[in-house]
Amino acid sequence: MSPAVTKSSREISTLRDEIRRHEYLYYVLDQPQVSDAEFDTLMKRLQALEEQHPELVTPDSPTQRVGGAPREGFSKAQHSSPMLSLDNAFGEDELRDFDRRVRELTGLDEAEYVGELKLDGVSMAVQYTGGGMALALTRGDGSTGEVITENARTIRSLPLSIDSRKASAAGIPGDFEVRGEVVMSLKAFERLNTDRLRDDLSTFANPRNAAAGSLRVLDPRITDSRRLEFFTYALLVNGATPFESQWDTLEALNSLGFKVNPHRARLKGLTAMLDYAGQWLGKRGNLPYEIDGLVLKVDSIALQRELGYRSRAPRWATAYKWAAQQAETVVEDIAVNVGRTGALTPTAHLRPVPVGGVTVSRATLHNEDEIERLGLQIGDTVLVERSGDVIPKVVRVVSEGKERRPYQIPAECPVCGTRVVREEGEAIRRCVNANCPARLKESILHFASRRAVNIDGLGEALVDQLVDGKLLESVADLYRLETEQLAALERMGKKSAANLTRNIEASRAVPLPRVIYALGIRHVGERTAQTLADHFSSIDAIQKASVEELQEVEDVGPSVAQSVRDFFQEPRNQNLLEQLRTAGLQFSQKPKARQSGPLDGLAFVLTGALPTLSREEASRLIAANGGRVVSSVSKKTSYVVAGENPGSKLDKAAKLGVPVIDEAGLQRLLP
Repeated sequence: MSPAVTKSSREISTLRDEIRRHEYLYYVLDQPQVSDAEFDTLMKRLQALEEQHPELVTPDSPTQRVGGAPREGFSKAQHSSPMLSLDNAFGEDELRDFDRRVRELTGLDEAEYVGELKLDGVSMAVQYTGGGMALALTRGDGSTGEVITENARTIRSLPLSIDSRKASAAGIPGDFEVRGEVVMSLKAFERLNTDRLRDDLSTFANPRNAAAGSLRVLDPRITDSRRLEFFTYALLVNGATPFESQWDTLEALNSLGFKVNPHRARLKGLTAMLDYAGQWLGKRGNLPYEIDGLVLKVDSIALQRELGYRSRAPRWATAYKWAAQQAETVVEDIAVNVGRTGALTPTAHLRPVPVGGVTVSRATLHNEDEIERLGLQIGDTVLVERSGDVIPKVVRVVSEGKERRPYQIPAECPVCGTRVVREEGEAIRRCVNANCPARLKESILHFASRRAVNIDGLGEALVDQLVDGKLLESVADLYRLETEQLAALERMGKKSAANLTRNIEASRAVPLPRVIYALGIRHVGERTAQTLADHFSSIDAIQKASVEELQEVEDVGPSVAQSVRDFFQEPRNQNLLEQLRTAGLQFSQKPKARQSGPLDGLAFVLTGALPTLSREEASRLIAANGGRVVSSVSKKTSYVVAGENPGSKLDKAAKLGVPVIDEAGLQRLLP
């Protein structure tokens, strides 16, 4: 090895250790010591060195978390030992029965337990070989799971390798397995659904479904973007626990650098279990993630073996779940909250009432259709429920108030005064002002995101500081920030401030499609932004376009066209656009030269697997001959090209009378 390579090898090793340390501080301990920009600088330096010396790249390098191209599907593998489910205990009486059975089967007067939060996520098993991550499996049917190793590698709180010294100190060999729960935090869940709403995609119902879907996508880059977390609760060697107690297992996992839930407790006897359950009944709403109960396990591994299993569940553990708590109270008023996406959500202001150990004074009403469905008016007595969702909701009207009065959703945003719109087929009204104070932070984060104008280093914590400190009162204010202002902020410093200023300056040059996407227009994702730019070539032309003219753009239907029109007709957004124009952003591009050919003016939809052409090859062939490939079937579609196992697009084509051809039919359209 040459001196230069030796020097690079030493720097690579130092960078990897430093990056792993910061990942552990940030993703496991929630105690970051450097800014996002400083962390990115370390990562970029490591990537550059590894590109120069590919022979020095190792599988456990922090640069190797995210793989390359999407896979075709998931294979399956056997678990080292069955991943069993737990029996449930609802309420104190069933928890008492659990404790009684444990004592009767073991002959103990009082048993010792470990209490852990039951995270509402997805179970996963991860196997390490020689200290390095080798295999990750879903629970599956308990005996066999799907292999999701590439996706699991993107979870930053899950180590790619274990320090051999730490493993030796904990008495763990190089080959072992951990099991735990993959969760999505409430903040990450809100951000994901916000992005999906903006891109006109369906939203996830809850964080658990979002986590499950994120683990099972075929492209690990998507999993990486979802910011999942992994909490461990079991460690196995050759399919068995090597420690004497569950508590020792959790402590060993913690010492190895895994993320272990901090809210665990050793509990001596039934009274301690009941106290622990009562404590978390009132505190679960304060957690950054959802839980759907508690897990209570006999602490001694020897006693666990003695108690054994029945069918698919252990006798030594139970999942304690709170029953839904309900109470009656009076709706004293109804007010509207404006969310981070501009959605207006009505909230019932209640006469305070205790529900499940918490005093409830607010309950969500979701939307105006829900108010109508309930037949609710201000002054009515209602039944309020607080269940596993922790957010109270109104179940039904118990009795009508003597002086009840109806509620009407306001026609203007209560925060900024902008008119609100309700799109056809939707239940929610929205404020369309991109600079509305209620949605400003979200607007800035989206504007600065990598797929938009890409202001690297402008993370959530920094945006909070800038907005709360009144340094940003508009998206356009980004281009008025000065290095000295940024350097004075918490956890910034001169170097980070200078880097951010440089990145803001560079963002003025991003092309038109990304500027359109950055504006955060509802239903306008990256693809639609590109097609709008290709069709109109300037923001001025889009702004002047009518709904009918907008619908002439491929993939732009009535809802998208109306949303675009609403955005550009709002005076506050027009003011924002003028400020961005003054800041020097790209508001136009050269008109795209269309390739001419025998398919001029024809729009094609591809569905199913073609015999000889891949989806990309077919798309290039159509474009090279003057045609267009669009994603959805409409009356504007000229042909649907169908291969093996076509989807619902074929049914829609039949319904709309759109001609369907195969690959041979496509070839016949060409010269």
